[in-house]
Amino acid sequence: MFTTFGYKPCGLDDSLEENFEKVAIYARTNGEPMHMARQLQNGHWLSKLGRNVDIEHTTLEVLSSPINYGAVVLILRRKKGT
Repeated sequence: MFTTFGYKPCGLDDSLEENFEKVAIYARTNGEPMHMARQLQNGHWLSKLGRNVDIEHTTLEVLSSPINYGAVVLILRRKKGT
């Protein structure tokens, strides 16, 4: 789905890149996607954890859990403004 919006895989590179927007995809060990986080301009990540519950976290590992969201399996990026 993200490729239709111009995102391309960049492995697991979670570094802040000035001219790019990034999203991280979390999945369980069976490959089932469970969650995504969006990188903010300050390098932190934003996650929606439910209705009206958004959290900002400094690392992607904060939400990694085999029970809930799984682990980050892919990070995608696109040029800002596309």
